[in-house]
Amino acid sequence: MITKRIIPCLDVKDGRVVKGVNFLNLSDVSSPVSLAKYYSDNGADELVFYDITASAEGRALFTDILTEVARTIFIPLTVGGGINTVEDFDRVLKCGADKVSVNSGALRNPGLILEAAKKYGDQCVVLSVDAKRVDGRFCVFARGGRENTGIDALEWIKKGIANGAGEIVLNSIDTDGVKGGFDLEMLEAVCEFSTVPVIASGGAGNIQHFVDLFTRIPKVDAGLAASIFHFGEVTIPDLKAELKKCSINVR
Repeated sequence: MITKRIIPCLDVKDGRVVKGVNFLNLSDVSSPVSLAKYYSDNGADELVFYDITASAEGRALFTDILTEVARTIFIPLTVGGGINTVEDFDRVLKCGADKVSVNSGALRNPGLILEAAKKYGDQCVVLSVDAKRVDGRFCVFARGGRENTGIDALEWIKKGIANGAGEIVLNSIDTDGVKGGFDLEMLEAVCEFSTVPVIASGGAGNIQHFVDLFTRIPKVDAGLAASIFHFGEVTIPDLKAELKKCSINVR
């Protein structure tokens, strides 16, 4: 059985880690460097770093903080925010990222995934999808969840995989920060066809939500969360101990 990964997420705005609900009402949490080190030392399998306003503000990702985070940790690092070109991939990888997450940039230029996968390999390209229910279907949202593209999320993910995305991060805007559990319906719909790892994001409120995720959708590869880890509601060692008790394979 594949080992399930536990991944904390740092949403970074103006050089600080922030957290909101349904992508809104952001509040300050901590320094990204100290928080990244804490997770690296306390059993996180990977770390995701999002510069969450880079795309909306039309600027490049902050590389100084990113370089410091990459120097501080000893686990794989995925980085996203303001990734619009292959040059952006190059810059972020040179700062120490292991994988690059693309979202709005791929919506503007769907060829970006193909181009980056050819240059750096599929394993380096992560397609991050912010999705929300609109009139009974899953729609892709852009610019940090601010803009409904009208694109069907399932079709968009299929296209991304065909173009060489090596991993999918599925962010459910409906469940983000609500702490009522992962969006199992949306995740199941994606896992039915995905040939690459799927990371569940949005909605974790307690340890049981991770147990439910991995037992009900065995094809999900990882659970990503932010606030429950940031605010100490759940520690990663406790979470992994409970998952092991439930016969879920973790590192």
